[in-house]
Amino acid sequence: MSNPQPLARCAGSPAAPVGIAHLGLGNFFRAHQAWYTGLAPDAAEWGIAAFTGRSAALADRMTAQDGLYTLVTKAATGNRFDVVSSVSLARPAADNDAWSTVLAAPSTRALTLTVTEAGYRRGADGDLDRGDPGVLSDLERLRADPTAAVTTVPGRLVAGLAARRRADAGPITVIPCDNLADNGSVVRQVVGSAAELLEPALARWIGESVSFVTSMVDRITPRGTAADSAEVAAATGRTDTCPVITEPFSEWVLCGDFPAGRPRWDAVGTEFVDDVGPFERRKLWLLNGAHSLLAYEGSIRGHVTVSEAMADDACRDWVQQWWAEALTHLPFPSAELTRYTDALTERFANRSIRHLLAQIAADGSQKLPIRVLPVLALERAAGRIPIAATRILAAWVVQLRGGTGGVTDPHAARLVELAAGPLHDAVTRILDRLDPAVGADATVVATVVAHAEELARQ
Repeated sequence: MSNPQPLARCAGSPAAPVGIAHLGLGNFFRAHQAWYTGLAPDAAEWGIAAFTGRSAALADRMTAQDGLYTLVTKAATGNRFDVVSSVSLARPAADNDAWSTVLAAPSTRALTLTVTEAGYRRGADGDLDRGDPGVLSDLERLRADPTAAVTTVPGRLVAGLAARRRADAGPITVIPCDNLADNGSVVRQVVGSAAELLEPALARWIGESVSFVTSMVDRITPRGTAADSAEVAAATGRTDTCPVITEPFSEWVLCGDFPAGRPRWDAVGTEFVDDVGPFERRKLWLLNGAHSLLAYEGSIRGHVTVSEAMADDACRDWVQQWWAEALTHLPFPSAELTRYTDALTERFANRSIRHLLAQIAADGSQKLPIRVLPVLALERAAGRIPIAATRILAAWVVQLRGGTGGVTDPHAARLVELAAGPLHDAVTRILDRLDPAVGADATVVATVVAHAEELARQ
């Protein structure tokens, strides 16, 4: 269409009042939580105030088009273009005043998070890293001035909740949507520890007034490209500077209390269960673990996207081997697991979704301990040597030995340093960094070394 029209709200259709705050404005949030909220029958009561994690650019682009964006769902049968209107306010990470104002409003009754595993600044014990310079700097500024600007996720969470406490705004529910097992408990621990360091009374208030819900989320959402906007304009006649590309499949499972209420997500397919654990493990091991396998091993074989790697017979066989190891430890009927892995095979092979392996490969030190090591530990406890799990670790070591240029990780420099030198020593150091028990397992080390030698030759 020669003259596409700008994406904007219609006169007489204002944005919904803010009922949800969100931290981590990005593609996944817009393909998942914002999409579910927009579909809910009571969406008109639950507008979202979404804040970026770092950059202001996306917030600026969304503000210019009234918080609207196009969700492009790509399937083998064709594409679907839907305008999502649930984001009522989009603000940059640096707008601390807006963040505190939104969290201090009694009308804001829930806070969702998509900040990645690394964003929570956890130490080796899984709790807040109490020596993290960024967190310590944030807490020091907040002690001097409760309204001071902060930069880390723990700092922003305690600053926002402290503002809510000062305003006596009532209870709120925090809903992390990152790929962490038992993420509700993880975030409760991190926030509680940060609050205790800042002000013990704040920690007590959080324990009494803030509910932390555990969630499992699933929807493959690749990074956007410049071509996405042109595709939307050609198909819809609308100008959209920040469309989102996603797949047809979506899943959201939640467990916990919502003392201040929530949208009717259950009416649009969200499951509410007593125990998210089995669903988390199924997704983390079968989907995310296979993604990590393809990211490291597929890259070694010269592939760029998930669909390319899945079309490689060797990579596909490795994925099947990984699933065979993981499936043994999942408490679902075998027929249900078969349907799940068959669906994953189809999803991974979807060439319409350009999911970059480099995107998945980022933050391996944060992802592998929850995607791969649990299966490895269970296999070793059963007296077996997990061939697929050790191969994934070996592929990661090979990537680390390629130098910092190919490694995106919060600990990249240190990991690359540990991975240098004789291979056996490097593997031992890297595995010890992931988990000392794994690094001390001579059989696992030897198996990882053998895989790494084979992969390096490729």
